Amino acid sequence: MGNRVVIDLLIKNGQVVTAAHKGYPVRGKQMKQLKVIDEGWVACTGNTIVAVGTRETLEGQLEITEKTQVVDATGQVVTPGLVDPHTHLIFGGSREDEFYLRAQGADYMDIMEAGGGIASSVRSTRKASLDELVALGRQRLDWMLKMGVTTVECKSGYGLDLDTELKQLEAVRILQREQPVELVSTFLGAHAWPDEFKDDQEGYVDFLINTVLPRIKDEDLAEYVDVFTEKGVFSVDQSRRIFQKAKELGFKLRIHADEMNTLGGAELAAELGTSSADHLLMISNDGIEALSKSDVIPVLLPGTAFTLRKPYAPARKMLDAGLPLALATDFNPGSCPTASLGLVMSIACLYMAMTPEEVFHAVTINAAYSLGRSDRLGSIEVGKQADLAIFDVDNFKKIPYFFGVNLVTTVVKAGQVI
Repeated sequence: MGNRVVIDLLIKNGQVVTAAHKGYPVRGKQMKQLKVIDEGWVACTGNTIVAVGTRETLEGQLEITEKTQVVDATGQVVTPGLVDPHTHLIFGGSREDEFYLRAQGADYMDIMEAGGGIASSVRSTRKASLDELVALGRQRLDWMLKMGVTTVECKSGYGLDLDTELKQLEAVRILQREQPVELVSTFLGAHAWPDEFKDDQEGYVDFLINTVLPRIKDEDLAEYVDVFTEKGVFSVDQSRRIFQKAKELGFKLRIHADEMNTLGGAELAAELGTSSADHLLMISNDGIEALSKSDVIPVLLPGTAFTLRKPYAPARKMLDAGLPLALATDFNPGSCPTASLGLVMSIACLYMAMTPEEVFHAVTINAAYSLGRSDRLGSIEVGKQADLAIFDVDNFKKIPYFFGVNLVTTVVKAGQVI
């Protein structure tokens, strides 16, 4: 008995999707090889996974006491807590009128030029108090948590001035302290041109570089810096300047790349070694080749293509080139107002020809890797943090199949059943 491990939580008899591999990220053809244990057990002590396997292999190693919480997952699927590596979680207001305008055929860039789009959210977010933004963020994180998401990246970018960008990032910091979902903070001041700098774009780039980035670093408000590199927004050269300053200050980098136009954002990501290159609907063959020689994770956002009715990112071409794909919601008030990573998984299967195995790697271990957290999140392995989701179906392929249905029954964050 002395050698048995005393456990606080045991999840037993479910189909366990471990997403475990020898090395991370999981690339190309490897993404089809998903490790699954039928009738598996997952044992946790404190916030850590201490054993994964079948009853036969584990029963003699575990000390189950009267204090051990036992969850019977018979006929259910147990996965790592899902990771959403690209969201614009904190914003004021909403843009449902634009949603319906687009449904009638209005173009995203036309709406922006008419004062809608990001500019509309900027006005609402500037007006909102910190308390209001925190309350909105809390509600949205609750939606995500109920769908099995335990880690979320959160961007600013609806302030485009110093005070509001700081307010958005402060809201993320407050939410990190008061609720269970783990948050990763990203500064996206280079999201659009603010009205104040409409005729002085270089002035705004200088303002970001010389005033805003150093202040965010001083206040330790963000881990990453992101830039919307796109025609009509930030050019490749402007993006490079912002990123170089961010790197100098010690920030890690993410990039909105090649979304509406083929601009060379993917090549810039490879050149600078960003952690992720996101969107990539219009990535070129050269961009795919550049990424294949780098450690950049392409983060695909099919919910946005779905909402905007644009062509989807060429996922199969990227997988054939050996790239390690991740998926995210891109939750935001304009181009993708969904907090459902499950729906994104279904869209990826239906419209990007990804297999369920590839999709699960993309919302767990590869998403965690893109956020620099694959050492402790994104797979069910001994020594990792006990972040888990339990789905009320008997095999993992049914999760994307039942699209638009929330199948989650139980969520565990850091060993606690939420």
